[in-house]
Amino acid sequence: MEIEAAVVRETEGPFEIETVTLEEPRAGEVLVRVVGAGICHTDLSVRDGNYPPEPPVVLGHEGSGVVESVGDDVTSVEPGDRVAMTFDYDGTCSNCRQGDVAYCESFFERNFGGARVEDGSSPVSDDGETLNANFFGQSSFATHAVAHEENVVPVADDVPLELVGPLGCGVQTGAGAVMNSLDVEHGSSLVVFGAGTVGLSAVMAGRVVGATTIVAVDVVESRLDLASELGATATVNPES
Repeated sequence: MEIEAAVVRETEGPFEIETVTLEEPRAGEVLVRVVGAGICHTDLSVRDGNYPPEPPVVLGHEGSGVVESVGDDVTSVEPGDRVAMTFDYDGTCSNCRQGDVAYCESFFERNFGGARVEDGSSPVSDDGETLNANFFGQSSFATHAVAHEENVVPVADDVPLELVGPLGCGVQTGAGAVMNSLDVEHGSSLVVFGAGTVGLSAVMAGRVVGATTIVAVDVVESRLDLASELGATATVNPES
């Protein structure tokens, strides 16, 4: 099928909207009509050549949308389901079996490889030219994305679908640091340096787990104001 996608064709080059071809989903894959996508610094770092995959590439790893079709063997979602897309993982390695899917032993290949790990193919092409895609199992800077059953998460009907894409990376990074890595306990104190997406997510998670003192540190006053709205009990601007 023909879709519109933001393609990077050279290192440090622009995101250019182009018409490209997207394959139908294979077994275990899900076709998602993208409704919203966040842009993360990781997308920019890949564009600038600091991480693979190389251009030409379709990036985007904080996507959300509606399932349009599914490949064989997909049972957890069906056409019409609202989903957020996150990182890909194999689900079978020792870390995945223990529930630590972010530490999947094939994480790098599945999320930065630019192609399917099964056969090295990409679902995206342009007039016969293969474009690197499958970025974080989605490449969601496009009108449609082929994701994997493992990395689509159903979203409730009352949640604004166009806003939930960052749950797939930035939000879970900040919240996961508080809830899992640090395991912040009720009544604890928490200091968050940097009140961007990740930091603000950490602030919100601190409030959820019951931290009684949550200090946000940033040099941008508007971010500190937002941190206060989201649960920070104090803010610090080291430049003021």
